[in-house]
Parts: sequence; structure tokens; C-alpha cells
Amino acid sequence: RNVTEDMEIAREEVFGPVLSVLTFETIERALHIANNTPYGLSAGVWSASIDTCMSVARGVRSGTVWVNTFMEGYPELPFGGYKQSGLGRELGKRAVEDYTEEKTIQFHRGQRTGWWLG
Repeated sequence: RNVTEDMEIAREEVFGPVLSVLTFETIERALHIANNTPYGLSAGVWSASIDTCMSVARGVRSGTVWVNTFMEGYPELPFGGYKQSGLGRELGKRAVEDYTEEKTIQFHRGQRTGWWLG
């Protein structure tokens, strides 16, 4: 209630069922408020205007931006934050590749077939 942008609850990551509501007059001001933190794990924007949603989503420095929803996700989409939020990305194809260690196993099948052996 009566949250201002200089309050800790408006500038820190809060992991819990908390919604800090700050008011603004312009999208530019909203982006200033949203980006005025050392964190950037996720953000949410609610609007009937797709243009407004896309403008905010592009401008906010956050690893995930939910539009007219929150905490919705799919394992094929990467998740992780910007700035001091997290250590890279989880989920998605890139994360699977990051955790993959490749190995080649070759069996001899009676004759040499590798093109580099002539």
C-alpha cells in the first residue's frame, strides 16, 4: 500500500505472494521505475493494447516478461534473469546444450570406412 520507487520492496526481488503496485503517467516513466533496480528476473505487464505490451516488454531489462499473465511457462522456453538475477539460463534448448557433454563412440566393423583414412 502506497509503495514508492525508493522503498526496498519496490527495488528488491521478493520471492513470495507479494504484489507491489506503483503508479506512473507514461510508459517511459514505468520503464524507468521497472529498470531502476539491480535485478531483472521477471516482469509482468497488463494491458488491452498489444502495442503497449510490446513496448514495455522490449524496454524492461528482465529475462522473462509475462503479458496479461504471470508465472506461466513451458520447458522449451529459457528462463533466467538479467543483471544480478541468477546465473544464466535454465530450460530451453540452449540450457540442454549447456548441460550436455558430447562423446563419440566408434566401433570397428571389419574394414576402415573413414574418409580421412584413405
